Amino acid sequence: MTSSHGRGRPLHLAAAVDQPGVYDAGPYVELARLAERGGLDFVTLDNAFARPGPDASAVLSRVAPATQRVGLVPTVTTTHTEPFHVQATVATLDWVSRGRAGWRIDVSTTEGEARLFGRRYSAPLDALWQEAGEVADVAAKLWDSWEDDAEIREVPTGRFIDRDKLHHVGFTGSAFSVRGPSTVPRPPQGHPVRVVDATEEHARATAARHADVALVHAARPEQARTVRDRLRADVARSGRDPNSLLVLVSLLIDLGDGEHAAEPGHGGGGPRQTAQGPLYRGGPVDLADLISSWYKDGTADGFHLIPVEPRRDLERLVNGTVALLQHRGLFRTFYPGSTLREHLGLARPANQYVGGAA
Repeated sequence: MTSSHGRGRPLHLAAAVDQPGVYDAGPYVELARLAERGGLDFVTLDNAFARPGPDASAVLSRVAPATQRVGLVPTVTTTHTEPFHVQATVATLDWVSRGRAGWRIDVSTTEGEARLFGRRYSAPLDALWQEAGEVADVAAKLWDSWEDDAEIREVPTGRFIDRDKLHHVGFTGSAFSVRGPSTVPRPPQGHPVRVVDATEEHARATAARHADVALVHAARPEQARTVRDRLRADVARSGRDPNSLLVLVSLLIDLGDGEHAAEPGHGGGGPRQTAQGPLYRGGPVDLADLISSWYKDGTADGFHLIPVEPRRDLERLVNGTVALLQHRGLFRTFYPGSTLREHLGLARPANQYVGGAA
């Protein structure tokens, strides 16, 4: 059964699988499988130069063969990282997962992080996000630099590639230039799904021009609606279809209180703003009610949920909240396809170099 409400857009759910201090792949595989059992669209894994932790894209490349349907979205930072390597990393994850990769685009802001690389100083947020947009732009060009049928694998002649179907990108940005083509064939999804946290003003222009999914941290529905409406207006101004951008509300969730929150109703009246971000504390049933309410009101297309206690809270989310949403007919009980784009209802992009556009 697949479900949607009156707006004709299905509910989308995603979860973070971050586990501070965990370097072994096993616990990440376990959480991703749990999310997959609940039919979640994707899981995210953060990556930051400012704190210790494993490389998110490498971990999810290990998770990929241990899962079958759930989308895999690592944070890959564009600052201090070569755009050519960024796009190759994401394309490789799409191949390894057979079309389930996404890319959460982020920037690195501190001088301490800049010193880890020793290549340049930190820069203002506006400049960092402009660069991130340029990296997203050149990544799409590099993904398209191989036509889908560029590989010919002619054993008798020894020809592996039709070189007429490879394209030079010739991109020059504010801080880098890339000639191309990529070293990785065009990904199974064409373009892996791009995710941007658009809570802060600086990131919104990049989200409007390049994101398939925007995340918004909001403790109140009106906050989320305001950002969503502005984002969709910016998407339209950039020449894209406003409905092509999915907006998910990001919430920390603490389901340790069961159904006995300190105050009744949506975990004490709704999410509370904390230093770490909007936090829902309560039980799985109240969380299902909150998700239903905000979704039906058109506040968001879904939710990105960040467990406070990863194993406990994700288990209660899947077995409690998601099961209840499925029972109510608000969330699907099976995956509609095999790729992350199919889960999200996003079309596979046409190759920009095919059909005369070079």
